[in-house]
This record gives sequence, C-alpha cells and structure tokens, in this order.
Amino acid sequence: MANTQGPQGNYDPAGNTQMFRAFVDEAPQGRQQQAAPAGPRVGLIVGIVVALLVVAGVAWLALK
Repeated sequence: MANTQGPQGNYDPAGNTQMFRAFVDEAPQGRQQQAAPAGPRVGLIVGIVVALLVVAGVAWLALK
C-alpha cells in the first residue's frame, strides 16, 4: 500500500485561499524593486546612434 500522506509541515499553498495568501505574503522584505542604473540604458542609446551613423555612412558612400 502506498503512503499518500506527505511529510509533516510540507503544505500545498494552493490548498485553499488563506494558505495561498499567507504563502504570497511571505516575500522577503529586502526584495523591493530598485531603480535600474542609468548605465545600460545610456549604452543602448549610444549603440543605436553609432549604428545609425554607420548605416548613414554606408548609404552616403554607396550613393557617391
């Protein structure tokens, strides 16, 4: 015969609404979202500008 009961203390948070809400509210306090540093965004913008300049330079050479 199989043992269908899980180990004690191992509960399914989807078992009922109260348990699910308690599981969701257990989120650590230190995991609040912080603003992303401006570095990666500036690099992306500079990369796009450089790519546009390269495409414009190639087009200018092709039409010359």
